[in-house]
Amino acid sequence: MCTSILQIAKDGSHILARTMDWHALYVQPLFVPRDYQWESVYDNHVHTNKYAMIGGGGAHHHEIDVSDGVNEMGLSVQKLTFANGSNLVDEPTYGQVHLAPYEFSFYLLGHYASVADIEEHIDEIQLMSGKYAVNEIGDSELHFAVVDRTGRTVVIEPTHFPMRVRENPLGVVTNSKDFELQLERLGQYVNYTDDFEAGTLPLNATRVSTGRFSGKPVPSGSFTPGGRFVRAAYYKERADLPADEPEAIVSAWHLLNSVTVPKSHQYRPTYSVYRAATCCESLTYYFQPYNRLGLVQLKLTPEMLTWTEPKFYKVANQLTVTPLN
Repeated sequence: MCTSILQIAKDGSHILARTMDWHALYVQPLFVPRDYQWESVYDNHVHTNKYAMIGGGGAHHHEIDVSDGVNEMGLSVQKLTFANGSNLVDEPTYGQVHLAPYEFSFYLLGHYASVADIEEHIDEIQLMSGKYAVNEIGDSELHFAVVDRTGRTVVIEPTHFPMRVRENPLGVVTNSKDFELQLERLGQYVNYTDDFEAGTLPLNATRVSTGRFSGKPVPSGSFTPGGRFVRAAYYKERADLPADEPEAIVSAWHLLNSVTVPKSHQYRPTYSVYRAATCCESLTYYFQPYNRLGLVQLKLTPEMLTWTEPKFYKVANQLTVTPLN
């Protein structure tokens, strides 16, 4: 379970924020260099990344498992649970790239510069079940939120192959497989613009609703995928437009507050183990583990593009405060 929210600031900054809802925290901020070589867990095939990246993840097998991040070209990717939505490939097809589903976000960030670049090559990639895997890859069902510096925002879903690249000008993703049904339910709480209804909303539009909420109900506090989807989109539509990246990060964190799942093991096995965001323009990664109540920031600097080894940054998952006396 997770929630993804895109904020577009007035100055053109694109901030892709998210909660990561899981059983425990396994992610830390990281850097991966250009030309990094790694082996797919699925078939031990060696891949070589083209682009450097920063994000959140950890070392895994002979690769790096990246949950979210931004690469040097300003492409930002997140992976989110996609319960009962994936239709993975059993039989590998000769000439295709074969990946375990959880490797796809790392592959995208390492190989592509934009959504258009991904779309040009998406039919070359298959996300595989474990039926013929060389190693144990588990049974992960995921879909992927993607945005680039142009503002094109999509969801990539392994519902069939070639995979579907779904336009998502709403800029909100949770875990349900029926996106149209979620939009229909959201329509009970907002009035969509004519452009959104017609599918002609301009790129980088910051609103999909008319801004008139009179007579509409207020979303419930449910933490189901549908409940979080409606609540995130509803409050995003009502929030002030941020002026720039700092304001967009503040706005994004307050929006994430409405969908952040508290630790409550008596009632649910997962909670929001961390929250994170990327900025496509400044190449910045913001990260906050559950207990910290404060953000850390990692920038992909020009100097880092000359580094040849990955780096992991330890962040204490404990309360951090600024004493006044």
